[in-house]
Amino acid sequence: MAPVAEFTFNIEASHEGPHASHVSLDSQPLQRRKRIVVAMTGATGAILGIKLLTVLRRLNVETHLIMSNWAETTIRYETDYVPSNVRALADYFYSNRDQAAAISSGSFHADGMIVIPCSMKTLAAISAGYCDDLISRAADVMLKERRRLVLAVRETPLSAIHLRNMLEVTNAGAVICPSMPAFYTRPSSLDDVCDQMVGRLLDNFGLESGDFQRWKGPQKEI
Repeated sequence: MAPVAEFTFNIEASHEGPHASHVSLDSQPLQRRKRIVVAMTGATGAILGIKLLTVLRRLNVETHLIMSNWAETTIRYETDYVPSNVRALADYFYSNRDQAAAISSGSFHADGMIVIPCSMKTLAAISAGYCDDLISRAADVMLKERRRLVLAVRETPLSAIHLRNMLEVTNAGAVICPSMPAFYTRPSSLDDVCDQMVGRLLDNFGLESGDFQRWKGPQKEI
């Protein structure tokens, strides 16, 4: 029997432009950047969302940002930023009223979503599946597609309604990650506290911020 000739196939992507790719049977396809949806609501703690976006940019993570109207108000009140500064930290920004945005579809590939800070109103909407804005719809997509959804809830004290909603979304697959400081790091500033909380949030996505000290056991005699 005559030997079978060996062939190597090169397939060019059908689209043109600077991001056009070439795929061959003897090479691995290029991996895309990790992609995370970030939502900011009107709860106190706007600086946490800002720090998160800053860290994700440094880690070369593609970010898709949504801000509610009250989030913009809280940003102005609690920080030295204005909403346009915060929008500039993200790769993509969407109006919370834009229900036709790409991230409202399960066909949009995302590695997860963080709502930071997450108000009790937004928690309630996600718990009830009441998708009347893009934040709650994008969160609903994460749950139905079995993707990571992290809610950095901000409220104290908590009512039975809040606790019930947290249990409901947890049972649906979300992660409740309250923005709670760790005092074992002995923070010397509010920045230290925020860095630790943002770092712990990113642990849920296998991302290392490198901005805080992890617990290594007692380092001195107690």
